[in-house]
Amino acid sequence: MSRYRSFGLFLILAAVWGTAFVAISAGLSHFPPVLFAALRYDIAGVVMLAYAAYAVDDVIPRGRDQWALVAVGAVLMIAAYHAFLFVGQQHTTAAAASILVSLSPVLTTGFARVLMPSDALSRVGLVGVAVGLLGVVVIARPDPGDLLATNVVATGLVFLAAASFALGSVLTRRIDASLSIESMEAWSMLGGALLMHAVSLALGEPIDVAAWTDPVAIAALAYLAIVASAFGFLVYFDLLERLGAVEINMVSYVAPVFAAVFGWLLLGEVVDAATVVGFVLIAIGFVLVKREVLRAEFGQLRRRNSSE
Repeated sequence: MSRYRSFGLFLILAAVWGTAFVAISAGLSHFPPVLFAALRYDIAGVVMLAYAAYAVDDVIPRGRDQWALVAVGAVLMIAAYHAFLFVGQQHTTAAAASILVSLSPVLTTGFARVLMPSDALSRVGLVGVAVGLLGVVVIARPDPGDLLATNVVATGLVFLAAASFALGSVLTRRIDASLSIESMEAWSMLGGALLMHAVSLALGEPIDVAAWTDPVAIAALAYLAIVASAFGFLVYFDLLERLGAVEINMVSYVAPVFAAVFGWLLLGEVVDAATVVGFVLIAIGFVLVKREVLRAEFGQLRRRNSSE
């Protein structure tokens, strides 16, 4: 029964995080992008902090190392990731954005090779990173005569979002600090929201409160803050403990299916052949990079099933 519960939660998380990209596309018609991302994490950060206060004994980070952990999360995994994503997604589909973000586990391994020599990639792993990057090029379809075309720049910004999250993931592993995931997420969300508000002000993004009262705007913001962020991360924490980091990473490759289906149903977005091919290449890159870990993980799963 526990296995079926985990599978059900996995699908729920993939659906929630996949449709979050659709909510972003819908909300961007009413909010300026960086401010939209900041408002999302104003709400999500408060909710997550309340949960952290309930779930852990000491919710406040202590010492330089723990605050460094929060700083990396705030700057790279919340502020940079979401600012690049929301700006880039103005000119790309929800499905394409979710596929590009699924490159993050591959990039994480690439950054780890540079910053953590113990995680060095094999030749096959390097090929996997290259194949994943080729998937990005296929989705962008850059014209050599116009490398600053809107779709190319948008794809590049979403790629930078995935790279920011991947780099943050590696840097947090390098910091020797024990801080609960709940506390780190809560303070990172709040810190990232503050940074994005500062960026929004610096960019001179307009504040049009009247546009925010549109039902679609309210629904998109509420869905992203409460469902995709607060609820989604609670499910993520539960599955991380049950399944481990490798299996939970597979959410990145199921979520684009939900993004594509609901982007088509709700926004009329069409997934073209290049996007599908790019997704396949990124997924192949993930398998090549993680092949040893996947082999061991599925071996354990088969042994567990045979013993039941």
